[in-house]
Amino acid sequence: MEGRANSRGEPRAWPAGSVLCRGCVEPLIFLANFALVLQGPVTTQYLWHRFSADLGYNGTRDRGSCSNHSVDPTAQEVETLTSHWTLYMNMGGFLVGLFSCTLLGAWSDCVGRRPLLVLASLGLLLQTVLSILVVQLQLHVGYFVLGRILCALLGDFGGLLAAGFASVADVSSSRTRTIRMALLEACIGVAGMLASLIGGNWLHEQGYANPFWLALALLIAMTLYAAFCFGETVKEPTRARLFTLRHHRSIVQLYVTQAPEKSRKHLALYSLAIFVVITVHFGAQDILTLYELSTPLCWDSRLIGYGSAAQHLPYLTSLLGLRLLQYCLADTWVAEIGLAFNIMGMVVFAFATITPLMFTGYGLLFLSLVVTPIIRAKLSRLVRESEQGALFSAVACVNGLAMLTASGIFNSLYPATLNFMKGFPFLLGAGLLFIPAVLIGILERANHCPEFQQFPQSP
Repeated sequence: MEGRANSRGEPRAWPAGSVLCRGCVEPLIFLANFALVLQGPVTTQYLWHRFSADLGYNGTRDRGSCSNHSVDPTAQEVETLTSHWTLYMNMGGFLVGLFSCTLLGAWSDCVGRRPLLVLASLGLLLQTVLSILVVQLQLHVGYFVLGRILCALLGDFGGLLAAGFASVADVSSSRTRTIRMALLEACIGVAGMLASLIGGNWLHEQGYANPFWLALALLIAMTLYAAFCFGETVKEPTRARLFTLRHHRSIVQLYVTQAPEKSRKHLALYSLAIFVVITVHFGAQDILTLYELSTPLCWDSRLIGYGSAAQHLPYLTSLLGLRLLQYCLADTWVAEIGLAFNIMGMVVFAFATITPLMFTGYGLLFLSLVVTPIIRAKLSRLVRESEQGALFSAVACVNGLAMLTASGIFNSLYPATLNFMKGFPFLLGAGLLFIPAVLIGILERANHCPEFQQFPQSP
């Protein structure tokens, strides 16, 4: 019967009168990440040059000056200010987003995914408008922080991802969920890679403003797509109040409500594993551009664009690697292999003093992103079909908390370790990745115990 679940819990038929395509969230994620990656390194470099001008540092990072490894106090102050303002932007956004993203994510279980997609798109659009005003009118850099906070109030990219993964869970079966989630993450990577290649060369040739204008155009297109083209995946949307504790309560109950004993314990431990993986990923990403701008690498905007493209390439290579390795290995072993390569890449970054070594580190990350879609798929099998939306709201909460933790640790640690080892934060990241490696191994062993139960999923 249309709009009803069948006896096996298979996805229900959607009502007639669809907009364009049901659950086709990939274009939204692609455009959003393209716009964000286009702006990220540009914002960091703008802050670098803005503080250099304010402090009277000529900042001529030519190859001759970069061969001098002596510490320039003014250059070090520029690095510290840039790192701290990046921290302020991230903390402002993540603290607000930690509340709003979980609220909006659980709310979307009732009203549908489209309202959250539209709100998050509008937030990203507003943030870009404020960034353009800062660059064009030379406003105080604090407006970057304001734009980040306003974006977080409307859901931010975390809310967009929560709605996107929930949409995939709405329309996919248990068997196809891992690869579908990996495909969605591949969209993030391809968009980031293209934006990095375009942004680095464009900034080198034409300055800071034009990349922001392109991002604005893309976000306008994305908002229109979310409002008028996205086909709703919640079968029976209902009206619901937004500002109520019920939405947050549904997420808490996911972890504390009585259920098969092992499933709730596994839910918490898998959440911890994905928290550590995301913390290391975004923590390293936060400082990589600054690490490459400064001595001894002294990359220009073009090399930074290539490096950022290499940083996003694992989204695509991990998808291909996951698909191939699934033919001969269980998902758990694929995740462990991905973590091993991630650890090696971080260690290489820590000791990279020349460009070829830096790109070697990027190359070792080619399977590093198989871990998160595998964990998301495992999490989705530990809850009932009716709890999928709340689950991905909880994962969005974990994601936001991890990004906040990453900014706090890595952006604070980087300037504090400049005097004795610039690459120390990468070594810390490599050490932290042993935690999810151990957790995934223990949980997989427990999965084969007779008393372990999973909730039945759609075929």
